[in-house]
This record gives sequence, structure tokens and C-alpha cells, in this order.
Amino acid sequence: MAATMMTLSHVPSTIAHVRAHALPIANSKFNLLVNTKSTTTNSAITTPQFTSVDRRMDSSEDAAKLRSDFLHLLRTRRTAEVPLSVEPAQPVQDPLYQETPKPTFSEAMESCPKKEIPNFKELLQEENFYLTTEAGEQGRLPVLILKLKENSQKRRPAIVFLHSTHKCKEWLRPLLEAYASRDYIAIAIDSRYHGERAKNLTTYRESLVSSWKKGDTMPFIFDTVWDLVKLADHLTQREDLDPSRIGITGESLGGMHAWFGAAADARYSVVAPVIGIQGFRWAIDHDKWQARVDSIKAVFEEARTDLGINAIDKEVVEKVWDRIAPGLASDFDAPYTVPAIAPRPLLILNGKEDPRCPLGGLELPESKARKIYEKANAVDDFKLIAQPGIGHQMTSLMVKEASDWFDQYLKP
Repeated sequence: MAATMMTLSHVPSTIAHVRAHALPIANSKFNLLVNTKSTTTNSAITTPQFTSVDRRMDSSEDAAKLRSDFLHLLRTRRTAEVPLSVEPAQPVQDPLYQETPKPTFSEAMESCPKKEIPNFKELLQEENFYLTTEAGEQGRLPVLILKLKENSQKRRPAIVFLHSTHKCKEWLRPLLEAYASRDYIAIAIDSRYHGERAKNLTTYRESLVSSWKKGDTMPFIFDTVWDLVKLADHLTQREDLDPSRIGITGESLGGMHAWFGAAADARYSVVAPVIGIQGFRWAIDHDKWQARVDSIKAVFEEARTDLGINAIDKEVVEKVWDRIAPGLASDFDAPYTVPAIAPRPLLILNGKEDPRCPLGGLELPESKARKIYEKANAVDDFKLIAQPGIGHQMTSLMVKEASDWFDQYLKP
């Protein structure tokens, strides 16, 4: 294994099981400044910006304060908070993918370790339902759960899986089945404006542009994080699931969702984001933002036009992030939210050559996180792997490493 990957820090293989519980949510007042001096020549758009905060992030109190501030931000753009409710649903027969041609196969996901079980399909139990996370159309969260039928009443560990941009929960089925075969409860959701929450091939793109124009939603990462907090509320109430053993992982956009979901809610006790963690401020400061911007370019082009700027540049990038995901390149960037996951087990899996998640942007988050794990006598619980020769791609090696990570902490 050592010959096929680069590990930024050596971590022993024997790790104690860690159980993390949710931290209380404080009613803090988060300071948002509105920039009333617009550089726009064609639009009256204003950009919300965060005050500069020197977060030390070296204690559980610092992490709790960040979590409280982040949850307060998420609440500022809810349509309305409503009681949590569950509505039965039917399996999706023709999943919507917002890309052409429609994807049909993932070698990496199909490689996920499985347990050979006779008559596996007959023993597989599937649940489909909608979880209400807020008022309005996007507050109807589609959930897919796979697990083995079980006669006993034992509580099992669970893993939440998040899909990449333009895909949906059904795309993750090979992973769900593989983990279910190993006696996990495997859970997938459609992120905002994807899957059952999308109407056509341009729904997600249109949501990003609308967020820039109106500033009333946060479709890039943060709104789905709200869903993950509400999902944790539901999961911890289930009688078939061990609430102290809930893992979370995802690919690309799903990796970002897993990262921020774990930062926002400590009930996600074991974390393994894949090709998702990056330094947004670092990318702006070091002129390494292009690949990330290109992945959702329409909103940046719209912003460039509204701001009267000839080409997308650092100013456009920073204004877009501040508008559609306030604090993404400041108070809630990787140097603060990655350490906030400590001391829960955290495995970061990236490609060494990934232009969307350049390794330079992880040096400070990695250093700050490691200090907290060391202080907590939990250095074994943090690992960052950058696979050589790999760009923005989830590989079979990453799938295997994540699988081993979860087995190490959450073994059924």
C-alpha cells in the first residue's frame, strides 16, 4: 500500500473506538456585514461579508463556538423551520442525472469491499422516504436506506453517503449495497437541487445563479448541510441504529457536504470525505481557484456580467463565495472547520494532483487539526492521504481506505 499512495503524516494502524455525541446548539448572534459599496455597474447587488475573526480552534470550546455560529448562519436562510416528519416514498425508477451522457457505471464504487452472502438480494431491505427539513419544496429531503433484514433487535452502525455534482442518491447504490452486506445501515440522500429535488438538467445551475441574484438560499454546500443536521435528528431517533456510531462520507461535492456536515454536527462520529476538502481562501490568495470555478462556471459568469468585469478574476470569485456561501473563504474555511471535527476520527482522501482541491490549501488545516488531535491524545484518529498521479477522481484505493477506516471504528 505504501508504494501506491502518499500519506502526509504517519498514523499507527491500531485505533481506539471513539463515540461522539451532538454538542448543544447555542443561540449566538453572528455578525454579518453588508457591503453597501457595490462595484457593480449593471446591478445593485450587495455582498454579505464576515468580520475577520482570529479563531484559535485549539479546544472543544472553540469548536463549539464555530459550530454555533455556523448553525446560526444556516438558520438565516431557511424558508421556515417546521417539525421533523417522515413521508413514505417509492423507489425511483428513472433517476435524474444533470449531465449527458447519463452515467452508468463507477469502477471505484463497484470495487467497494463486499461480504459474499447467499441470496443477498432477497435479504436486502430497502427504505425510501421524504424527511421534512424546512418549509418549501427543497425542504422535502429524499432518503434511501439499505440494510440487511435482521430478526434481532440489535442497533447497528450507520454510514451516510453523499453524491457528487449532477448525480443523485441512486448513483451511490453500489456503495450502499456493499456496506449493507457488511451489516451497516447504509443511507443516501439527494442533495439540494439534485435527484428528486431537481426538475431538469439545469436545475442546480439555475439555483446557483438565483442565489447570486437574490441572496436568499445557499445551494452550494450549506443548504444541504442543514439537511444533514436534520437527518441526524431522525437517525438518532431510530430504534435500529446506534446513535453513537454514525459515519459520513461523500465524493467531490458530497465530500464537501460530509466535511461541513461533520463540522456542523458532532453526531457524525466518524468522517471520511473523498476529493472534497480544500482551502477556499488559500486558492484565492494563490491564484488556484480556476478548476473549482470551472465546475460551476455559470454563476461566476453571471456575477462577472453583473459586476461589470471583463473576465472572471479573484474579485468575482470572492464575491460569489461570499454571496452563495457566506464565510466559505473566511470563518468557515478549512483551517477552521477541519480542526472543528477533532477529536472524532477523520480521514481525508484526495488526489495529489487534484486542481480543485490543491494540496497547498490543506497544509494549514492539516497542521492545525493535528495539533488538536495530539493535544487530545488522539493522533491516531487523523489521517490525510493524497494518492500520487490522481487528479479530481475517486479511486478504488480511496474507496478501500474509507471502507477500512469505517470498519476500524464502527465495525458491526
